Amino acid sequence: MTQIIKGGNLPLSGEPMRVAVVRRSGGPGEPQVDAAALLVAADGTVRSRDDLVFYNQPEHAGGGVRLLGPAHGEDGVLADWLEIDPGRVEPSVERIVVAASCDDATFGEVEDLYLRAVSATTGEQLALYAVEDATTETAIALGEFYRRAGGWKFRAVGQGYDSGLPGLAEDFGFSVPEVTVPEVTVEAEREPEDAVVPAQALAPAPAPVEAPAFVQAPAPVPLAVGAVGKIHEHVPLSVPSFGVPLARCNDLPGEMGPEFPAVEFSGRGKEDVEPGLALPKGFVVVDVLRKGDGYIEVVTLTVRGRRWREVLGSGLPDLSGVGVFHHDGRTPLRLRVDAPGMAAWTIRLRPVSTLRTFDGPVEGYGPDVLAHTGDETDVRFRFRGDEDKEGYFGVHVHRRGGHAQHTYSRRNRGRGSGSIPRGPRLLVIEADGDWSMEPGASRITSFWTRRR
Repeated sequence: MTQIIKGGNLPLSGEPMRVAVVRRSGGPGEPQVDAAALLVAADGTVRSRDDLVFYNQPEHAGGGVRLLGPAHGEDGVLADWLEIDPGRVEPSVERIVVAASCDDATFGEVEDLYLRAVSATTGEQLALYAVEDATTETAIALGEFYRRAGGWKFRAVGQGYDSGLPGLAEDFGFSVPEVTVPEVTVEAEREPEDAVVPAQALAPAPAPVEAPAFVQAPAPVPLAVGAVGKIHEHVPLSVPSFGVPLARCNDLPGEMGPEFPAVEFSGRGKEDVEPGLALPKGFVVVDVLRKGDGYIEVVTLTVRGRRWREVLGSGLPDLSGVGVFHHDGRTPLRLRVDAPGMAAWTIRLRPVSTLRTFDGPVEGYGPDVLAHTGDETDVRFRFRGDEDKEGYFGVHVHRRGGHAQHTYSRRNRGRGSGSIPRGPRLLVIEADGDWSMEPGASRITSFWTRRR
């Protein structure tokens, strides 16, 4: 029997093999899974960086282990293949650990992950190990081929790491220090006193192309007994309207969020909003206008009227910001807007297809959301801060299903660099002032950074 469980082992003949890290792909936006191999000496460590085979170093110097790359199979199966010839592996290597890494997600999000070894000459299956307990891991040592009594055996390992491939390699005694160029600080480069700050406004809408018309908000529906807040009624406000309807602005796939006509609601202070929209699963964008000072927060609510997830929170004066939330497609869509006193506000719900795209230099002021549909990209960030050149700036990357990862953050004015994974993604920006982002070479270099 060639299929074994975690901890099990099988004898092998020592013939050349092809080893696949296999998973089921659901299409665009699925996590990228990479195969890797570590050649480990008798003391349990790799001897040098040359004993790693991964996306930046696809072949071992001795030729005994090679990374062949990905291949698609039937029914959405995707495999990343390695070729291992035990006869060409030097005697000082005691075992070959086959691993998988997932930089932009966790293995709990990867469907049907398993390792499969077959004969390189006949195609006969030699070993199969399916991973059934992955959760938050970003790297897994799937199995190891090891010497025993003059021959070779395979053991199913299934050891996970939350620290990615670098953390896994460090467990085998290998680490590479990051080489970082210091960020340019405000002291090193000051802005001119008369520098122009972009207007505190939402991104201008392009000319409408098959744009859905706005629809009136549904009539208020009484809240259940015991619910906090109230469904607002339309009242005259000094907050301006968002203006013309929005058109599609990006190439995000439909799975990222449903299409629907944009809707507006206005209110004061703390109120609950039931948009009356029956939407399928996906992201929904929320624009927020608020006159005056003070903190405003928009959160989603549970079916019992309890606060669930924050959509947007900001203390910027005269706020014009953008937030987003992931709707499960099952529960009623409900939001709570909480502004101090009786501050006037307007919110607008619109589809993610109307978000502007990050495919070049982008500027903004305050919270915002951008669409990213390109390849993995190095990014230069710049944050000018609030009127005191202070505040917080952060970027989180959200992928299909609502899963998020932190990409960059800083306190107070300055510059920095980072990278964002390949799309489709939403770039959710928290900012207490003026910011800009620009694709370009990162100031952070690493042995592990994927070379394209």
